[in-house]
Amino acid sequence: MAKERIVAVGLLTQREVELLGHGFSRLWPVDDTPCFEDLLQAIDAADEELSRAHEGQLKPEPVPGGGRY
Repeated sequence: MAKERIVAVGLLTQREVELLGHGFSRLWPVDDTPCFEDLLQAIDAADEELSRAHEGQLKPEPVPGGGRY
């Protein structure tokens, strides 16, 4: 089986999930833990780097693990 590509990561409240309906094939609840804050900061940093790269200010760095932007 081919490895599936992640197309979106999002943080939704239970109310937002209910409003969106059953359109998600996978949904994982996330506990409020200290390590989750580190993940959010890493996502924000990668997003900022990608934005600068698109503005021509920085060459994008490879994603750890061999992924791509």
